[in-house]
This record gives sequence, C-alpha cells and structure tokens, in this order.
Amino acid sequence: MYNILIVDDEPLICEGLTALLSSSGINISHIYNAHSGYEALDYLRLENIDLLVTDIQMGSMSGIELMQQAKIIKPWVQVIVISAHETFQYAQLAIRLGARDYLIKPLNSEQFMSSVRHVLLHMDKTVRDQDELMSDLREHFHMQEPLPGRTTLMNRMLAADTRDREAVIEELRKQYETNIEGPYFAVVKMKLDLASDSRALSERDELLLQYAALNISNELLDAEWDHQSFYSPDQAICIVIQWNEERYGDSSVDKVNQLEMIGRSLHFNVHKFLGFHAVVGISQILKGSDFLGEVHAQADKAIQWSSEYKDHYVFYYGDFKWGVQTEEEPTEDEIAAQNNMIVERSSKYIHQNYAQKGLTLNEIAQKNHVSPNYLSYLFKKKTGYNLWEYVIKLRMEESKRLILNTDLRRYEISEQVGYESPEHFSKIFKKYFGISPSEMKK
Repeated sequence: MYNILIVDDEPLICEGLTALLSSSGINISHIYNAHSGYEALDYLRLENIDLLVTDIQMGSMSGIELMQQAKIIKPWVQVIVISAHETFQYAQLAIRLGARDYLIKPLNSEQFMSSVRHVLLHMDKTVRDQDELMSDLREHFHMQEPLPGRTTLMNRMLAADTRDREAVIEELRKQYETNIEGPYFAVVKMKLDLASDSRALSERDELLLQYAALNISNELLDAEWDHQSFYSPDQAICIVIQWNEERYGDSSVDKVNQLEMIGRSLHFNVHKFLGFHAVVGISQILKGSDFLGEVHAQADKAIQWSSEYKDHYVFYYGDFKWGVQTEEEPTEDEIAAQNNMIVERSSKYIHQNYAQKGLTLNEIAQKNHVSPNYLSYLFKKKTGYNLWEYVIKLRMEESKRLILNTDLRRYEISEQVGYESPEHFSKIFKKYFGISPSEMKK
C-alpha cells in the first residue's frame, strides 16, 4: 500500500486531488495534505511517503526547494510536479532533480491518474525469497560481460599511474562512442555485501548479482546524469559522472548532495530489488581529466570506511579528515574525537536554532562541514535520536512549557517554536503528546 503526500498552497486543489486518488482503486494507505513546503518536510521526515505530488510555486518555499530537501531526506521518494507555468526552465530543473512528470494546471484528471499509476507501477517491486531471486536472475540475465573491451579501457583510464590517459579517452570515443569530456568528474563505487548471505553463492551467481546491480545503477542514472557505469577489477560497480561547464555552473543544485542522493538511492534499490546491502564510496568533484585517477582513489578510500562503520553503507570522501601531508587514515581516537565534536556542535546549533522557521538538515550539516547523510548517521549513533526527532522534541517541550505557564494563544506558540501554521503545529503536537494543545491547557 502506498502513502502519498499532496502539497499545494491552494487547499481546494489538495482536496480535489485527494478525492480523485481516494476513488481511483489504487492500493493507497494514506493521503497526506500540506499547504507549504515546511509542512511537507515534516510529513516526509515523520511518515513513510512513497509519492510526493507538489506545486512548483508556493509562498516561502518553492516546489523546487522542497524537492531538493525531500531528496536529501529520502532520495527514493518519487515526485510528480504540478504547475500553472508552462516554463521550460522550471520543467528542466524539476526533471534534473528527479521528477517523474511535470503536469500543467488546470490538471486533466485522466492525465494525472495515468501519471500516478505509471510512477507507482515502477515502484511496485519487493524483495523476494533469495532462491526465487536467483532463479529469476539465471533465467533473465546473461553471463556475458557488457563490452569487455570498453570496460578494460575505462579501468585503464582510472588507473593512478595512467600516462596515456588522453590516448585512452580518444580510443574510447572512437571505438565505443564513449565521450569523456568533463571537465568536472566524480567517481561512485558500489560493492555488494554478499558475505552477509548465509549460503555460499557460486561464482556464476555472484556475477549475475553484479550484472543485476549494474542494471539498477544504469536505470537510476540514465535519464538525468552524464555517466559511464562498468565493472571494476575489485568486483565493484564503478560509475564515472561528468559535468560540462554549463551544467556544473548551475548553482541551483548542490552537486555533492546529489552525489550522496545517488549513493543512498543505489543502496536502497539494490537492497529492495536484490535483497543484499551495497556499500557505496563517493569521491569529491575535481576539474580536469588529469584527476580521474585521484577521484577513483578517493572513492576507493571512502568505501574502506565501511570496515569502521558496519551499520552504515554510504561514504563520502570529504566527510573524513585525512592527514594533511600523507592522507593517512586517522587513528580510532582521532575518529572518535572528530565525531564527538561534530555531534556536539550540531546539538549546540540545534538548541540555538530549533525555533527557526525553515530549519533544515542541510543547513545543520553545512554549519558542521559534513554531508547530511553522515551527520544523520552520527547523530543517531551518539544520541539515540533521529536528528529531526530531536528538533521536534525541543519544539514540543518548549510549546508544552508555554502552554502550561503562559497565556499565549495557539498561533503565538506555533510562531515561537518554528511553525508557519497553527493547524500544522496542532497536528505535530497531538502526534507527539497524544492530546491537542487545548486539551493539555485544560
């Protein structure tokens, strides 16, 4: 069953789409309505949302900003954008951020429902029994390595000591029409954690799973990214992502956040469809083909951190502090001290700013110079709280204090603890305490 979130600052549109979906016969569990981007973010943080349907122009947070934040929170959430503006720039940016469709108001009911069904149909896959999975893979996937000559050249291009890199790039272009132009590059590497399976997999089965993982990576990235995916000699999937000057110069999209979204989506989808965890290493973004060996080495180093963090799966090279001169791994004590400092600084920042309207995980992460993904992991590991649950805890405790000790009205308390809408504040309050603000006052 699916959970759908509809976001529009016009309540009548939310009500109309809710009624349409409710009578559609689709297997829907809950339909949530939000009238601003900030309300929508709370639903995304607190509920298991499968599909986000959002207007593109809404008050203090646009649909584009909401999409960016939604993809940081849960990169696998599917998105349909609705807009009164048939503007190519908006549509292009929405698709670049992963929107599955861009519909123009006034909405055609049949077109909207067709779009929703299409999106949900592509989500409607679950992890099956491992024996059934392997049987299907043996039946539908072939052992043949895709373009082995191209794979050899791609790995040669990324080797740290490649002296004829430009010649290899030219050979890739001529023989396989593979254009490596950049000038900005990053590498994402993914390794399947096959050791977690209790059975001994044959070499053939491991190759089948690797091929299936390669197909998943291509399906995730093909529409939106200029990338090349191929096998790595260390039994990993290697993905080279490139940007030209124009795409990289678009400041409306945070590139590192997007790389992390790719990493988390790869892990999520491999686990969902194949039943195995995947460990993902992500490099920084460097300019120039001379640095292809460097970004490849960074992705390898990032993936090695999985030995320190057994319960974490996506690692960005820039999150870890290396020796300035030697780039040696820090000691366990240095790692612990660094992580404690990140959590302490984050906690302090949250205490100072929890009542700020529009506070986001991305903002807290930027203040601590780490990625949102790594900060979320560390915060939960050190405090026991999901980071946003901690923000809500502080907001609710303060609102309870104000209700019991002051004569402030509901809208005034809502304002003081960071909520735009008194109605939305009341929903969060009741979910947290089990009673409404007015019931607590009595």
